[in-house]
Amino acid sequence: MPLSTDQQAEIDQARGEALTTRRAVAPALEEILYKAIPLLDHGFVRVIDYMGDDAAVVQAARVSYGRGTKKVSEDKGLINYLMRHRHTTPFEMCEIKYHVKLPIFVARQWIRHRTANVNEYSARYSILDNEFYMPKPEQLASQSANNRQGRDAVLTGKEAERVFDILKKDSELVYEHYMEMLNEGEAGTPLDPERSGLARELARMNLSLSFYTQWYWKTNLHNLMHFLSLRADAHAQYEIRVYADVMIDTMKRWTPICHDAFLEYRMGGAHLSKTGLAAIKRMIGGEKVDQKSSGLNPREWRELMNSLGIE
Repeated sequence: MPLSTDQQAEIDQARGEALTTRRAVAPALEEILYKAIPLLDHGFVRVIDYMGDDAAVVQAARVSYGRGTKKVSEDKGLINYLMRHRHTTPFEMCEIKYHVKLPIFVARQWIRHRTANVNEYSARYSILDNEFYMPKPEQLASQSANNRQGRDAVLTGKEAERVFDILKKDSELVYEHYMEMLNEGEAGTPLDPERSGLARELARMNLSLSFYTQWYWKTNLHNLMHFLSLRADAHAQYEIRVYADVMIDTMKRWTPICHDAFLEYRMGGAHLSKTGLAAIKRMIGGEKVDQKSSGLNPREWRELMNSLGIE
């Protein structure tokens, strides 16, 4: 289960308290504040805190006092302009903090985004739970033949059964050995009263990347959008993409105008190179352009045609 009874009780207590403030609040985000949104088999994402809203972005861009008197339509136009022209500083005025539970191999991808404050659960001080990620059958796929980072056909039949069996048995075995090295039994009772057990900082090294870790991850809106533009992309690994998809929804609740502009200009838009733009202009002008005459290499040409929806 993603949450223990104690964790759920702590969340219920936090959500039962209401505080008054003069700070800007996002009502839709308040609805899910502290709530754990389940992901994968044992993971979750929950929003712990946030600062600012759409108006904070506009305020920073205008360097005005208070929340201003501009209309929402004008705020939207300004945010669209900032997004379209890749201004960053106004979006850095908003911050958000998440509590995330995720498989270690996903965490190692995630930590590559070095523009956040991170505090991770420490297996030097605490014992990791016996929770490891097992992919759903539809996610158990073979290696792609033309993409070193991608997947191909889903494994089926005896081959799939064998892989599932290996994943499960290996994870169960390493956790059994982990607890044996720690000399930890049920309820903290030593397995062998005559042994002191291996130090936690050493025993953890035998665990596989499928085990779950947790962290608090705080970032600003600009860096959040950069993270989401990569990890919510259709080409991102499924196991990190499901987290990004949920975080896009939290962004919609938090800064809905910025969210819409993000989808319009970042997620739904396309970046063109100088040569690619020139090729499109030639096509619009009625010239017949192919890959060789475009000046683009084969991969660039395929990407351009895909973005234009041309077979």
